Amino acid sequence: MSEGIFAAANRSLIAAFMDGAARFHDTELVVTSAIRGGTRRLDDVMAEGLRFASGLRARGIGPGDIVGVQLPAWSEWMAACIGIAHAGAVMLPIVSIYGAKEMGFILRQSGAKLLVTPDRWRSADYAAVLAECGDLPALHTHVVIGAAPASAVSWAEMTARDDGAAPAQRDPDDLAMLVYTSGTTADPKGVCHSSRTLLSELIAVQEARLGIKEVVLSPWPPGHVAGACTMMRFIVQGIKLVLMDQWDAGAAAMLIERERVSAGSFTPFHLTGILDAADRDGRDLSSFVSVLVGAAPVPPTLIERCAARGLNTFRCYGSSEHPTVTTGFPSDAIDKRLTTEGRLMTGTEMRFVDDDGNEVAPGVDGEMVTRGPDLFTGYLDSSLNAAAMLPGGWFRTGDIGHFDADGYLVISDRKKDVIIRGGENISSREVEDILLADPMIADAACVAYPDERMGEIVCAYIVARPGAAVTLESVRAYFTTTGVARQKTPERVVCVTELPRNSTGKILKHELRARARAEAKDKAA
Repeated sequence: MSEGIFAAANRSLIAAFMDGAARFHDTELVVTSAIRGGTRRLDDVMAEGLRFASGLRARGIGPGDIVGVQLPAWSEWMAACIGIAHAGAVMLPIVSIYGAKEMGFILRQSGAKLLVTPDRWRSADYAAVLAECGDLPALHTHVVIGAAPASAVSWAEMTARDDGAAPAQRDPDDLAMLVYTSGTTADPKGVCHSSRTLLSELIAVQEARLGIKEVVLSPWPPGHVAGACTMMRFIVQGIKLVLMDQWDAGAAAMLIERERVSAGSFTPFHLTGILDAADRDGRDLSSFVSVLVGAAPVPPTLIERCAARGLNTFRCYGSSEHPTVTTGFPSDAIDKRLTTEGRLMTGTEMRFVDDDGNEVAPGVDGEMVTRGPDLFTGYLDSSLNAAAMLPGGWFRTGDIGHFDADGYLVISDRKKDVIIRGGENISSREVEDILLADPMIADAACVAYPDERMGEIVCAYIVARPGAAVTLESVRAYFTTTGVARQKTPERVVCVTELPRNSTGKILKHELRARARAEAKDKAA
C-alpha cells in the first residue's frame, strides 16, 4: 500500500500543521470576499489559530470535544481548524447554507460544545438560525465573526491572546474531523475522519499532482470535504490558495488570469461559467493546466469545449467517506477524459461486487467497493456501519461501474438514491418527506433530472390530491415554509396519475430516472 509515501500520515493534524507553517510560513492566501477579502501569509493565519486555541481552552474545550465551524471560505476557517487541532478537539465543518433543520440535527447528534459562525452572511442571520434549532443541550458557546449579539462571544475576544500552551497530544487514529453528508437517508450522516485518513488524502493528492507548480483556485465551501481538504493543503503543503466565499464566474476567470492559477477542481456548473466569462471578458486562461471536474455528472460537450480552448480537463471520483478514489490526468487521452473517472489513486483499491457482495467478472458492472489509507473510520452513528462495509474493510459506495481494459473507471449508474446538484448531495427521501407533508400532494417521488448548468436538479413526480392544482410555483411556496435549504426545492414538477411500483408497492425509481433522462433529451433536441 505504498507504506513509505504514507509514513508522514502517522502523526496528529496539529503536528502536520505546525510543520507546514514552519516550512511554508510566507505562502500567500488570497481571499476573495466583499466583506473579509485580502491576502494573508500562512504564518499570520497560524498565529491567529494558536490564539483561537487559547480561547478554546479558556472556555473548557479540550481533547475529543466537538467544535462546529459554519463559515464561508475565509481565512478564519483555517485559523479555527488550527486552533481546534491544537486544543485536541474535533473539527466539525458545517455547510454555510444549512438552515435550522439541518443545523439542529447536526449540532444535537454531534454534541458540539462550541459553534463559530458569521453574524450575517448572504441572507442568513446565524443567531436567528441557531435560535430556531431548538434545544441544544451540549452547546454552551456561540462565537461570532462580526457584530456578536449579547448571547455570543466575539471572534476578537476568542483570539485576543496566545497562552503559550503546548498542543494537546492526540493519536493519529483519534477522531479529528466530523463531516456530515446528506447521503441516501433523510437525515445527514456523520462521517468520521482521523488525522491519519485526512493526511493520507492530502499526501495522495500531492503525489498525483507532482510536477505541477500549484496555485489553486477553490470554489468549494469548506463545509464539504473537498473544500476542507483543499484548505488544509494550504497549511500542510504550502500551496498558494485563492479562495472565493461566493461564486462569481466572472471573478473566477479574472482571478485565474491575475493570480496565474494553475489548478483547481470544479463542478460542471463552475467550469461552464468560467468559460462563458472568459469568452465574454477576453480572459487569459493559459496558466490553467490542471483542471479537475467532478462532484456531478460531467457532460462530454463540456470537456470538448475545454479541449478547444487548450484546457485538458479531467475527471475524478470520491465521496465524503473516501475523498479521492480515482483521478484522471491532463495527459490522458481525450477519450479517457471524456468517458472515465481516471485511475486509482496511490494506495487505493477498488472491487466490483453483486448484491450479495460477491466479486463480478472483469469488465462487468458491479457495485464499487473501495478501501485505502484515506477511507473514513466509520459513521458517528455506528448502527450505519454494518450496511456500509463489507468484510475486509471494503466500503460500499452504492455506485455501479467497472474498469475498462486500461484500468480507467467507468461509472454507469448509482444504487444510492441521491441527487447531486452543483456538487451538493441532496437526499431524494428528504425532499419526498417534505412533499408528502404538503396537504395538496397525495404521493411523490424525486429523481435526478439532467441539467447542463448544475449537473442534476431535483425533479418531483407528483400525484395531486383530488381537486388540488399542484404546480412548480405551489411546491416552491410550500418549501419556503419548511426552513430547509432552498437548493433542495424541486426545480421540475411533473404531475402524474400514479407512480410506477412493483408487486410489493416499492416505487420503481429506475423507471422514473429513465423517464427523466428521456424528457431531458427530448427537451434538448
